[in-house]
This record gives sequence, C-alpha cells and structure tokens, in this order.
Amino acid sequence: MTTATNRSTPPSPRVADLGNGVWTVPVPIPNNPLGCTLVYVLETDAGPVLVDAGWDDPISHRALVDGLLEVGTRIEDVHGVLVTHAHPDHHGLSEKVREASGAWVALHAADAEQVRMINDAPRAAWLRHHLEVLTLAGAPQEALDALTEHRDASASTDGSPRPRLRYAVPDRELVHGELAPAPGRAVRTVWTPGHTPGHVCLHLEGGDGRLLSGDHLLPSITPHIGLYDDAEEADPLGDFLASLTRVARLPITGVLPAHEHVFADAAGRAAEVAALHEDRLAALHARLRADSLTLWQIAEGMDWNRPWAQLGAQNRQLALSEAAAHLRHLVKRGRATAEPGGDPVRYTAR
Repeated sequence: MTTATNRSTPPSPRVADLGNGVWTVPVPIPNNPLGCTLVYVLETDAGPVLVDAGWDDPISHRALVDGLLEVGTRIEDVHGVLVTHAHPDHHGLSEKVREASGAWVALHAADAEQVRMINDAPRAAWLRHHLEVLTLAGAPQEALDALTEHRDASASTDGSPRPRLRYAVPDRELVHGELAPAPGRAVRTVWTPGHTPGHVCLHLEGGDGRLLSGDHLLPSITPHIGLYDDAEEADPLGDFLASLTRVARLPITGVLPAHEHVFADAAGRAAEVAALHEDRLAALHARLRADSLTLWQIAEGMDWNRPWAQLGAQNRQLALSEAAAHLRHLVKRGRATAEPGGDPVRYTAR
C-alpha cells in the first residue's frame, strides 16, 4: 500500500551510469504497479557489489543479467549483495546471484530474523495467524472467507500448493553506524526501521554524499508501514518517523531510491512524508473522538490508493496492518485507548 503525491510521471528507467562508480539497473516486478526495482551496482576493489537484487522471476533475472552486461560486468563477477530489506522485490534474486557468483549476501539482523521465520513457517500457520488478526479486528465473516479463498486460489491447477517463496539466508550482517563490506568504498549503514524491522539505507561517504534509500525515502510514494510485530512495545510508525529524522540530519547530496527516480532533497522529502503521517494520525484521532471503532472500521475509513471496496483480500490485509500501526502509535502517544471488555476490541480517543 502506498500513497501518491501530485507529481509528474517520469520516463521508464533504463540502465544508467550515475557517476563515481555507481550504476543503476532496473529489474522488473511482473504484474506490479511499481514497475521495477532499481538495483544499484557499486564498483569496488573486489568487484561489483549490488544494492538489492530484484524479484525472483525469469523476466526479472534476465533483466538483471542483461543489465549487468550493459554496465560492463557479469552476474558471475558479483562480489556481494547489500540488501536494504527482506521484501521479495529487493531480496528475491539474492540467492540466484549467490549461486552464479559465490557472492556473499548482507542484511540487517532484524530482517535476517524475518527471513528465517518466513522460510520456516508452515503454510497453514500463515493463514491461521491472519484469520486470527481479522477476527480480533472485528472483520465480517465475508472478509475471513475472502482471505481463505485467496489462499486456495494460489494453489496450482492440480490443487497442490504452488512452491513457496524462500529467501536467501544472509551470511553477513549490516550493522547500524558501521561500514558495509564494499572494499575501497566508504558505505555507511544507517538503520531505518519502519517499513521492515531491519530496513537500512546506505550512505556513500568519502566525498560522494548520496544516499541509497531503499524503500525508506521515495520521491512520490510512501512505503507501507504495518504492524509487523504483535508485541505490545512494537511501534513501527514511531520507528519510521524517528528514522526519517535520522536520515534528514545526514549530509546527503542526493537520493538513490529503489523505485521511481533519483531526487535531490532528502530532508525536504522526509519532512513531507512525516507531515503526511501526522495528518493521518490527526484524522484518525478525530474519528475516535466522534465514536469508538474496531480496527476493521478504522481501516475501512482511512484513505488508500484505491477505494476500500476495490481492495482485494491481500491488499485489505496490508491496509489493516497499516491502520494498526497508526492506531498503535496513537496509543503510544497517549491519545487513544482500548475500551475494556470489548469483543472485538473497540478503541476511543483520549
């Protein structure tokens, strides 16, 4: 789920030399409105290092292989992959790159834990968990049925489950404040949780100053911020807002995002995104002052990139998760609370 601002649509990205030993290779995301992931190639003393790898699909893999050839290298020459976060449009092809080249794969520890959980969780556990979430949120029975039908529809034509996604388990760790393993380059890891618990940006130091921002900072859309942890202390929106402040304070000369196009004003965009979320929090607080609401009702009444009625089961799950993150942050600020004894739980303003 993303939120667009009023900006003109740039031309489709192409393989490009961005200067100072940095190239961009667009890798398609099939059947996705984002279009592609911008994979970056860093020239290092040990060979090319990728920032993200793209979606695991034959079309995407072909684009990465051909793009690297256009850069002047080969997938077999890749020294390592710096993964900004563990979503499939960024981490999906990491294993194929490693198989082709013997490259190491580096990820923040919090997202490495997410990878292990995804790889090890049974399919039935995923459905059971999300049905429980819907039930607690006060979703109608038709929403529970739609999610079950969506899961069943993902089976192969013979009725057997499709092969599940499995992600590369990293063999190196990206640590906040430390240099990433890019020999001959100063690439500083900046932990920016919110979109995922282990999302990182990479700051090119040593006279460059550009920020490889992953999904944390994008020129005209905002990343999905969902409640990815059921623990009471979890506050992903709070983490994201703090991460925006952290990035805005860096001496950034330009932003190299994972989607859309490069742009210049990191601090200005960070302030714009933070203001967007403050507006959404204020609107939610006003609704809770007028009436107590279940989480499902909260999500139904929020603004999404399409009307609620047009969202399918999977996108409604994402919307519900983002609504939960905003509600959790209001609770953390002391501006909302759960009413006692509700089944499902209802929330009101404080």
